[in-house]
Amino acid sequence: MRRSCQRKERVGVVYGGISAEREVSLKSGVAVAEALGNAGYPVDLIDLRDTSLGELTLDRMDVAFNVVHGTFGEDGGLQSVLEVLGVPYTHSGVTASRLAMDKSASKACFRRAGLPTPASVEIEAQWASERRLAAAALVGFPAVVKPASQGSSVGVNLVWSNEELNAAIAHALEFDERAIVEEFIPGRELTVGILGDRPLPIVELLYRGPIFTWNIKYTAGQAEHIINPALPHGLADHVAGLALRAHSALGCRGCSRVDLRLDRNNEPFILEVNTIPGMTGTSLLPDAAKAAGISFTELCVSVVEAALGTRRRPASRRLPREVPTLALARA
Repeated sequence: MRRSCQRKERVGVVYGGISAEREVSLKSGVAVAEALGNAGYPVDLIDLRDTSLGELTLDRMDVAFNVVHGTFGEDGGLQSVLEVLGVPYTHSGVTASRLAMDKSASKACFRRAGLPTPASVEIEAQWASERRLAAAALVGFPAVVKPASQGSSVGVNLVWSNEELNAAIAHALEFDERAIVEEFIPGRELTVGILGDRPLPIVELLYRGPIFTWNIKYTAGQAEHIINPALPHGLADHVAGLALRAHSALGCRGCSRVDLRLDRNNEPFILEVNTIPGMTGTSLLPDAAKAAGISFTELCVSVVEAALGTRRRPASRRLPREVPTLALARA
């Protein structure tokens, strides 16, 4: 532990960006900056939309706190730049970020690790309608259609027929060049935050409607967070263990949030891992941390300290290679 008389490291809170999740990122960044400022850290709020990447150097900050949700911030792009510049940064590294953001790739990792995840197929933008329908038929209805590489429920729809399917795929492809058609798991929505190498208390989401949409997620009062929900004996430990395994299967570090569905037979299914969870007033990770006795300020400080402890340095001056896209058939 560092002595209190020592100067605290300068934190560049990198937020904003240009993705569909920009507004959420702005709220997260302001909240994190305020918390770290209250903890005595010199903070520089850096909107990625208005900043040259060449400015993200050690001359400006000792560590970057990344809260750029979505494209570039969460998919390994920003991480690659910081690696080259030699700046330590929060949350997961390049490869884990890319794997988690790419739903096909992350599902492949879950399956290799023996983790349950809903059946799914990947649809490419150039496919004709007939080919899209034939691929989606492997999953059946109802099905969830979503962009292959987006977060925060952007472009997500639940469909019950081929007619709805075509429109939902077109909507998902507005945000990405690939779409995922995924088996819908009716039941309960759970999420588990991971901090370091420990699961935080399980949170159940209660809301109107069959799926957790963007509007529900980011509109105050639309969803209720139930901390440590009532579950059959032993199931909470099982769910928490699966979440930690999913986090590890992708190579995540720092903190993440793992989303699951619990079917009507109380069988859990991993949906995805969020490598940069929201840090807003309606966000789930801060709620779970609070239930574990960790204040929002303590949570932010913990994330910074983990990044400083890692002290990531670039292996070379070249950007890391791309992670190959993995197209999946139904498991």
